[in-house]
Amino acid sequence: MTTTQTPPVPETAAPRPVAPHSSVSLTSGRLPRWAPWGLLGLTAAAVALVFAMLAVAGETEFSFAGWAIVSAIGYLVLITVISSIVEGSRKAVDRLVTGIVSVAFLIAMVPLVSVAYTVVVNGVAAFSAEFFSNSMRNVVGEGGGILHAIVGTLLITLAAAVISIPIGIFTAIYLVEYGDGKRLARGITFLVDVMTGIPSIVAGLFAYALFALFLGPGIRLGIMGAIALSVLMIPVVVRSSEEMLRLVPNELREAAYALGVPKWLTILKVVLPTAIAGITTGVMLSISRVIGETAPLLLTAGVATSMNYNLFEGRMMTLPVFAYTQYMNQGIPAQAYIDRAWGAALVLILIVMALNLVARLVAKVFSPKLGR
Repeated sequence: MTTTQTPPVPETAAPRPVAPHSSVSLTSGRLPRWAPWGLLGLTAAAVALVFAMLAVAGETEFSFAGWAIVSAIGYLVLITVISSIVEGSRKAVDRLVTGIVSVAFLIAMVPLVSVAYTVVVNGVAAFSAEFFSNSMRNVVGEGGGILHAIVGTLLITLAAAVISIPIGIFTAIYLVEYGDGKRLARGITFLVDVMTGIPSIVAGLFAYALFALFLGPGIRLGIMGAIALSVLMIPVVVRSSEEMLRLVPNELREAAYALGVPKWLTILKVVLPTAIAGITTGVMLSISRVIGETAPLLLTAGVATSMNYNLFEGRMMTLPVFAYTQYMNQGIPAQAYIDRAWGAALVLILIVMALNLVARLVAKVFSPKLGR
């Protein structure tokens, strides 16, 4: 009779004692959600108290800029130190970077809010029915309006858009769909990049010199201003449209080719509808880029006080040139001229805002629908 021996079961090794602080926990602690805001409020209040005491002691005004800068720096230091103690170094660095990004955003918003507030406060004073329904013909001193400047701005900008948008979109289509890797495409890309940095005054001089060759020196026409603005618009339209077309997946093109659709129809029916939202945004950005230009329009369209609906005959007034001339050529009373300048600036901002709202609406309506 054979006896089977069972192998001895090894004793379970006792667990090694874990040395304290041998591992770092990523969730050692957490500050409550209200802690950053509370710390920011306390820091701002403490710094404000110090600055107020210094202002009283030195008999000076309270420095809001210095208070904001010191409060931001103090908050960043305190939140980093407290978070490092409670939450660990990883979370402390995260909070520090978040605070720096937030401060940078607020700094970027300061001039935008300041400009918007200043223009609105000073421009509303000029708004009236007469301001929007009359021109400056035979007006000296108070009264008058900007109707001729609004009409001139809209007509010149519309003409520039009609010239620039087809040229820019067709150029972008060639660069993306037909000219990939070709020497001509590389040359066009280089020229577009160079045109992007052209000063606006150079565009105005180009348009003036072009028309002066055929019509003689001293000529001023609305269409000249449209040509000058189109020189500034075309590179913006090309670059933005090119980037949007490159974002269209190649699978969409290949699927259309597999079904036997020719290339031009694929571009028309597949590529452009897919990128229409981004292209529309780029076009609106180009219009916003040129609608406030003063120097090229001052050289090409000139200054006028009467209504002019014909781009090919006579001078035309525009809103930026109107604001410039009203501020630089102040009469009596001077406040009337300054109010009209601020009012023209506010109307120009409102037009740009309206164009951007229209662009968003167009992009939303014509963008491809992802859902069924």
